[in-house]
Amino acid sequence: MTTQPQRVVIIGAGIVGTNLADELLSRGWTDVTVVEQGPLDLPGGSTSHAPGLVFQTSPSKTMTRFAQYTVEKLLSMKDREGGGSCFNQVGGLEVATTPERVEELKRKLGYAGSWGVDARLVSAEECLAMYPLLNRDIVLGGLHIPSDGLALAARATQLLIERTRDAGVRYLGHTAVTGIEQADGRVTGVRTAKGTIAADIVVSCAGFWGVEIGAMAGVEIPLLPLAHQYAKTTPIPELTDRAVNARPNGLNASFPILRHQDHDLYYREHGDRYGIGYYGHKPMPVEAASLGRTPSQVDERNMPSRLQFTDEDFQPAWQESQRLLPSLQGGGVDDGFNGIFSFTPDGGPLIGQAPNLDGFYVAEAVWVTHSAGVARAMAEILTQGWSAVDVSECELSRFEDVQLNREYVSETSQQNFVEIYDIIHPLQPRESPRSLRTSPFYAEQVHLGAFFMELGGWERPFWYEANAGLVRSLPAHWRPVERDPWSSRFYSPIVAAEAWKTRNAVAMFDMSSFHRFIVSGPGATSLLQRLTTAELVSARPGSIVYTLLLNDNAGIRSDIFLTRLDKTTYQIGANSATDLAYLRREARSHPHTTTPKNWVQVLDITGATCCIGLWGPRAGDVMRSITTQDLSDKSLPYMHSKTTSIRGIPVLLLRKSYVGESGWEIQTSAEYGRRLWHSLAEAGKPHGLVAAGRAAFNALRLEKGYRTYGVDLTTEHDPYEAGLAFAVDGTKTDDFVGKGALRRQQRRPLRRRLRCLTVDDGRSMVMGKEPVYCNRRAVGYVTSAAFGFTIRKPVVYAWLPGGLVEGASVEIEYFGRRIAATVVAEPVYDPASRRLYGEGDGEGEGGLGREVQRPVRAVL
Repeated sequence: MTTQPQRVVIIGAGIVGTNLADELLSRGWTDVTVVEQGPLDLPGGSTSHAPGLVFQTSPSKTMTRFAQYTVEKLLSMKDREGGGSCFNQVGGLEVATTPERVEELKRKLGYAGSWGVDARLVSAEECLAMYPLLNRDIVLGGLHIPSDGLALAARATQLLIERTRDAGVRYLGHTAVTGIEQADGRVTGVRTAKGTIAADIVVSCAGFWGVEIGAMAGVEIPLLPLAHQYAKTTPIPELTDRAVNARPNGLNASFPILRHQDHDLYYREHGDRYGIGYYGHKPMPVEAASLGRTPSQVDERNMPSRLQFTDEDFQPAWQESQRLLPSLQGGGVDDGFNGIFSFTPDGGPLIGQAPNLDGFYVAEAVWVTHSAGVARAMAEILTQGWSAVDVSECELSRFEDVQLNREYVSETSQQNFVEIYDIIHPLQPRESPRSLRTSPFYAEQVHLGAFFMELGGWERPFWYEANAGLVRSLPAHWRPVERDPWSSRFYSPIVAAEAWKTRNAVAMFDMSSFHRFIVSGPGATSLLQRLTTAELVSARPGSIVYTLLLNDNAGIRSDIFLTRLDKTTYQIGANSATDLAYLRREARSHPHTTTPKNWVQVLDITGATCCIGLWGPRAGDVMRSITTQDLSDKSLPYMHSKTTSIRGIPVLLLRKSYVGESGWEIQTSAEYGRRLWHSLAEAGKPHGLVAAGRAAFNALRLEKGYRTYGVDLTTEHDPYEAGLAFAVDGTKTDDFVGKGALRRQQRRPLRRRLRCLTVDDGRSMVMGKEPVYCNRRAVGYVTSAAFGFTIRKPVVYAWLPGGLVEGASVEIEYFGRRIAATVVAEPVYDPASRRLYGEGDGEGEGGLGREVQRPVRAVL
C-alpha cells in the first residue's frame, strides 16, 4: 500500500463522500474529485432526507467508535460566520414499556461501559422528568445517553463541500457516472457523460446507488435499498410558543431524541411538530436503477430518495405513538414520505477494496450516525494502509460467494430491517435462508439430532440430542450448573457431556466449515515469507506453522495455520473470506515485484473438501484400528501433516488440536466424506466415541487459551498484547509486513493485554462484550466466555490494562449486576501441554503452555 498521494475520484457528494474528501485533505492528499449525479446543494440521496438521530451505543465496538467520532466532528464544524455546530446535543433516551426491554437496556448499558460511552439507566420518574410528554402509565424505565443528539446532515455536507472546495477538491455536480475504466485488474478512471476522469483510486460513496456503480466495475455489492417511513405531525400544542422553535431545523429541538423500540419507533422534534420514524411496516425493497436520473432541481419534498408515503402502513405507528405521547391524540400526520436507505445481509456497512478489482473501494450502507467515522477509517486505509479502528466486521470482502447473490441479499437485508429494534440474543441463529452449505456429514448429523447454527451459509452442529442420555452418567464434578435464563438460551446441558467425552475418551468434530486455501507456485514461499510472521524458508514439507498476518502497524489482520505440502505448495487454515481476498490481491501483485517466473496462485478448497477433528485420549486407539500407518510421534510429530489412507480413503492427517487433547484433523475430498464419517464412528464405538458440537469445542478451546480472530483479537491489537508473541519468529531476518512496527513496539510497555479470568462463584455466566471493572472503574471488556467444564467454573477472556497482574480481583457487569472474577494464569487446563502429546492428565493445572505464552518481545 503506497502512502504517496494518489488521484482519487469519489462517487457521491453525500455525508460520506464529502467527509472522505475532507479526511483525505487533512492527510495531505489533494488530487481529489467528487462526482455527483444530482445538484451539489441537495444531491437527493439518503443524506438529503435523513432525520439525523445519532445514538452511539451499539453491540459493536467498531460502530460505536465510528459514531463517537462523527459526534466529535459534527460538534467541531462551524459555518464561515462562526455560527452553531452541525450537531444538537440534546441527548438520547431509550424507553422500555416491557420487562424484557428493561433487561435489554441493562445489556445496552453494559455496551456503553465497554466502549466508553457515558450512559445511565433511569427510572420511569426520571424519564418523565426529562421528557414530560411521555405516558407515565406505560413507561417502566429508560437508558439515557447525554452525548447523543441530532445531526444536521445536509448542513454538514454543505460546509464540507465549501471548505474542501476552497482547499482544492474538485466537485462535479449534475454528472452521472456511466462506467468504471479499468486495465490489468486495476481501475484507471471514471467515465461520465461529460468525459472520463483519470484515477488511481475510485471510492464509491453512492449510497443506495452503490449496486449500480458496483455493476459498472464488475463488483458485487451486497446491499439492498429499502424504503423507511418517516412522518411529521401537525403542530402540537405542548410544543408551541417555545423560543427553541425559531431556530433552524435540527436546532429547533430541546427534548432528548427518543426511541420506543418495543414498537419499532423513534421520535424527534421539528419545532412545534414531531418527526416519527417507523421500522414496523413491511419491508419495501427498491431497485435504484428504476428511479431514473436525478433531476436538475431537487428540494426537500422532491428527490429520488423520497417516495410517496403509504398511509395504511403507518397506521399501527400512529396509534402506538398516540399511546406513548398522549399529546399527539389531537393531532395528525401533516407530511410523510418513504425514504430510501441501504441495508446489508448482516446489517453492517460496506467498507474497503473490492476483492476482484484493485483500486476500487466502497463506503456504502453508511448511516449519518457513522459517516465521519467511516470516512476517517477509509482515509486511513487509503493513505497509510490501515485503520486505527478495526473494520474487519465491515469489510466488503467479508461475505462468502453464496451471500453475494441478489436473492440472498434481498431476503437477509429485509430480515435485518424487520429485526432492527428486536431483542436479539448473541447466539440467535438466522431462521432463513438455511441449509445453503452443508458438509458431507449432514445427513448423519441430522440423524443424531444435531442442533445447527449458521455462519457464512454453513450449517454447524452445536450439540447432538443423541448424547442427551450421557448427561445422567456424568461424574458429579462434570455435571452442568444451573444457568440464568439469558445464557441458557441456545444452550443445552448436553454440551457438558460432549466436553467430558472429549477430555476422557474421544470425540469427533465437524471442521468442514473452516476456511482452507491452497497457495502454490514457485513464488508461494516468498509471498508467504513476506506476509507472515513465520520463517518458512527452512520449513520442511509436512510441517505445520501457526503464524500471523499483520498490517503495516503490526495489528493482527488474521491468525492462520500454514501446512507445507511440498516445495511450492502450502495449505492455509484461515478465518474468513477476507483472508482469501487479501491473499489473492497480494498474489496478483507478487510476480511484478519479483520476477515473471515467480508466479503464485491462491485457490479456495473449502467446499471441495471436508474435515473431522478426532480428539481425546483414546483417539489413537481409534486410528490404530482403521489404519496400519505409523502414527507415532516419530512418524507424525505434533504440528506435522501426512498423506495416508483410512479404510481406502485418501486423507491428509494434520496433527494439531483446537481443544487441547491429542489427535488429528482428518481431511479428505467431499466425495469421501460420508464414508470417512461412518468409518470413524464404527471404529470408535468400542472406545466410547461420540460426535460433539461447536458449543463443547468453544468451551474446550477457551480452557486451553486458544484465541478466536475477530472476537478475541483484531487489527487493533498487536501480537504482544494478544499473548501471541510465540507466533512471531525472532530468527526471521527477511522483511515482512508489520516488522518495522513490531520493532517499535518492543521498546514500549504493554498498555493492555488479553487476559484470562475465572468467575469466583463458579457458576455465573457472561456472554461477551460486558464491561470489566476494577476499583469501581470500567477498565476493559469481555471478548469470549464459556463454562469451563473441566475446571468447573466459567472461563472468560477480556482486554484489560497491562498492569493488572495475576491474582487481581475484578468485576464483570452483567445485566446491571457485578460478578466477581479473578485474573489467572493461562491456560487453565494442561499448561505443560502434556495432553496434546499424549503424556497424561492435565486437568486443572495453572501456568502457561507451549501454545499460549506470556507476551514477551520477540527479538527482531
